[in-house]
Amino acid sequence: MNITSRWKVVELGRRRKKVVHIPKKRLPKFFSCPRCGKETVKVELFREDGHSIAQCSSCGLKEEFPVKPAQGEVDVYCMLTDRVYGPQKRTPITNVKKE
Repeated sequence: MNITSRWKVVELGRRRKKVVHIPKKRLPKFFSCPRCGKETVKVELFREDGHSIAQCSSCGLKEEFPVKPAQGEVDVYCMLTDRVYGPQKRTPITNVKKE
């Protein structure tokens, strides 16, 4: 009897590692409205004209901004929130005389 013909040569190996795919994060298409709080603000860029429009489809908030070629939708949304939450006219507190 031939020993090599009786035994099978079995190769031992490692298990294949599981490949983990990390999804790339994308910028949102709709942003939350600073006035009504719903995620319905859509930003449209018109790069040829050099302006953009940010509009809420729920409450009707609509603003137009000038844009530079390097600016994106997020930058226009930040300008919208700055305009809404920005410097508000406040009445100065005056000293009230007590009698």
